[in-house]
Amino acid sequence: MRIQLFGHYWQLGVVLLWILESVVVFASSWAAFHWFGAEIPGVIWFQSVVLATCVMVAAIAMGLFSRRLRDRTVGIVLRIVVSVSAGAALGGLLLYASPDHRPTLPEVFAFLAIGLFSLTIVRVGARFFLDEDILKRRVLVYGSGNNAARILELRRRADQRGFKVVGFAPSRNGERMVPPERLIAVEAPLSTVAQEHEIDEIVVAMDDRRQQFPLKELLDCRVNGIEVIELATFLERETGKVYLDILIPSWMIFGSGFRRDFLRRFSERAFDMLASLVLLLLSLPVMLLTALAIKLEEGVRAPIFYGQPRVGYAGRVFRVMKFRSMRVDAEKDGQARWATTNDDRITRVGRFIRKVRIDELPQLFNVLGGHMSFVGPRPERPEFVQKLSESIPYYDVRHSVKPGITGWAQLCYPYGASEQDASEKLQYDLYYVKNHSLVFDILILLQTVEVILFGKGAR
Repeated sequence: MRIQLFGHYWQLGVVLLWILESVVVFASSWAAFHWFGAEIPGVIWFQSVVLATCVMVAAIAMGLFSRRLRDRTVGIVLRIVVSVSAGAALGGLLLYASPDHRPTLPEVFAFLAIGLFSLTIVRVGARFFLDEDILKRRVLVYGSGNNAARILELRRRADQRGFKVVGFAPSRNGERMVPPERLIAVEAPLSTVAQEHEIDEIVVAMDDRRQQFPLKELLDCRVNGIEVIELATFLERETGKVYLDILIPSWMIFGSGFRRDFLRRFSERAFDMLASLVLLLLSLPVMLLTALAIKLEEGVRAPIFYGQPRVGYAGRVFRVMKFRSMRVDAEKDGQARWATTNDDRITRVGRFIRKVRIDELPQLFNVLGGHMSFVGPRPERPEFVQKLSESIPYYDVRHSVKPGITGWAQLCYPYGASEQDASEKLQYDLYYVKNHSLVFDILILLQTVEVILFGKGAR
């Protein structure tokens, strides 16, 4: 089952797990302080909250609450070790300035031991519990044609954590693309069938609604407390993307989302300025070393930065800044080309800085200048945008927000180097444009840490 908070869909089991682990980390910190005789209750409670917050933020950054998490037990334990260690180090530094109680090394090590043991036990146990049907929404799909069969394509466990398809109710005169064993005979009113199977939600997935749409039956289900939603909304909620092949303009016009009020624009700009300034100060030594490495590899006269036209908000063209990772003559013929795996135009320094995303750091100046946001769709070159806009429907919708250094599509889909990849990434970009919020931006930024650490999607 998924719930919507702050404009983004969250899996209920993951939310409950986050709350449970937060309590466990808080209790671990509190126990470690009392173990060594700390006797200032108010201060200890506050410091335990600070430590728990730091650890849980690190856990999000390490992907422990990501829908893309595929690791087995060993991999999850390693992520827990890094999260608790990083959280304890950050929390310890923040609390060291406390005049009432400075955490000692024995207290920090005790917290590490208790926290690691407790979180490992909780996470390993929860892996078996969170997939139980008690946390899943029981779904009846109305339709059995091509649209309904799209739900059968959701084979990944991450896509099926929120629901359980009880069956497919074939519509009148509809096609049969669903296996017969998955069909449910509708010999009584639809509301009666739904109650007999304890259905929580009906997904309308008819191929053609113009003929014999069961308006009265669906209305009866709705007034009896059973949720009724469209297939596009269901897939958006469960997969985190907007499916282009079933998208109709009215769904975008009359549906929720796509809001850009004053509060959202103000919070976005404030977040961009604060995050960019902080990261710019922290990354300045890395940027200086990168500039030196480029000069050492290619000579004193070699340019450090590379500027390239990109399409931004409302289709306006701006010049994006990057550390140069390709040879100076990479496009000497003037022909724009996608970067490919093992691209021979990339220098040795360039291959490393692209792998760890250092080449993107100069874009912080684009953010400070207002051409980009910290989070948003990836800006593309005008040559590619013109071509993609002609072949991919709704491609221009991604320009209704500022492009970003990182984004939802970059987290959910690997590096795109073709028209098909651009179409797939657009589905995630549309989801972000529709549901973006400050909380969603912070969540994406934290999960970007995992992408950088593990070098996912770089070319």
